[in-house]
Amino acid sequence: VQLQAFGGGLVQAGGSLRLSCAASGRTFGTYSMGWFRQAPGKERELVAVAIGWVGDRRMYADSVKGRFTISRDNAKNTVYLQMNSLKPEDTAVYYCVAGSGISSYSTSDEYNYWGQGTLVTVSS
Repeated sequence: VQLQAFGGGLVQAGGSLRLSCAASGRTFGTYSMGWFRQAPGKERELVAVAIGWVGDRRMYADSVKGRFTISRDNAKNTVYLQMNSLKPEDTAVYYCVAGSGISSYSTSDEYNYWGQGTLVTVSS
């Protein structure tokens, strides 16, 4: 099983980026898929998650609500993170995650699968 993330890069404040994460090795339609991030010197935090078995339910960190949108294409086993109005504080390594049977979506240990991380740098 592999999660492969794409789309990180350098962008100016106020700009946009779209991250993609392609899953392979199994079908993730019933899994929750999402994104964590970790900035230098900070703890890893949940950015957004699309809950696999509950229709279109989404969860977002308060810091990204209204700016980021998570979506998924189950047919392609892919999850996306559209990031708009980026701020310098969004600078971090972003990790794609997938998991099942999750009781606490903001807890990183609950996720079974992790991608390699993609760096997003927002300049001021």
